[in-house]
Amino acid sequence: MIRAFIFDLDGVITDTAEYHFQAWKRLANEEGIPFTRQDNEALRGVPRRESLNRLLKGKPVSDEQARRWMASKNEYYKSSIAHMTPDDMLPGVVKLLAEIHAAEMKIAIASASKNASIVIERLRLAEKIDVLCDGYSVEHHKPAPDLFLQAAMDLGILPNGCIIAEDAEAGIAASRAAGMLSIGLGPAERVGDADMVFPNLEGVALRQILEYISTITQQDNGK
Repeated sequence: MIRAFIFDLDGVITDTAEYHFQAWKRLANEEGIPFTRQDNEALRGVPRRESLNRLLKGKPVSDEQARRWMASKNEYYKSSIAHMTPDDMLPGVVKLLAEIHAAEMKIAIASASKNASIVIERLRLAEKIDVLCDGYSVEHHKPAPDLFLQAAMDLGILPNGCIIAEDAEAGIAASRAAGMLSIGLGPAERVGDADMVFPNLEGVALRQILEYISTITQQDNGK
């Protein structure tokens, strides 16, 4: 029985992906590093240091230089999200959160971002969730399952009682490693390994999710 929903933040609750892209793009331009929107797709759901590694495409960099670049990128990003408001939540999010609350289920946000608390504050989401796990919560990030397992532990719910909503391939892999069902948001080529896939949360109802889970559970039990 599903007792909790664990949501990624960027690209699921709100679209900060563009802010991340613009921040990385600004850094890349300053350093003369080619960086495209296609390159940015590989950074979805990935912690900052690994994102920098992927942006550099194997180019060696000292730890000191990496720290400076990551700090610059973070300042560019924070200056953008400072202007966010509750209106920046993606379509369907507010309605689905309300339905989950009405069903007396728990809600967690699990994001690799170390700026997640700032975004939560700007969106005025704190009173709508039970737990926040972010880039400071665990050592190993997606596709490792640690962040989701920490969220489940903080909620006091076993992993098989949780369902993940994710927009990144790394997040879907993490949900499987955690033994949790998953909702993939976005194109199938990115999130096609999820248990169910939607373009986004617009028009997605709790009843629809739970009915689908019931169907796949019955199929698994019938094997």
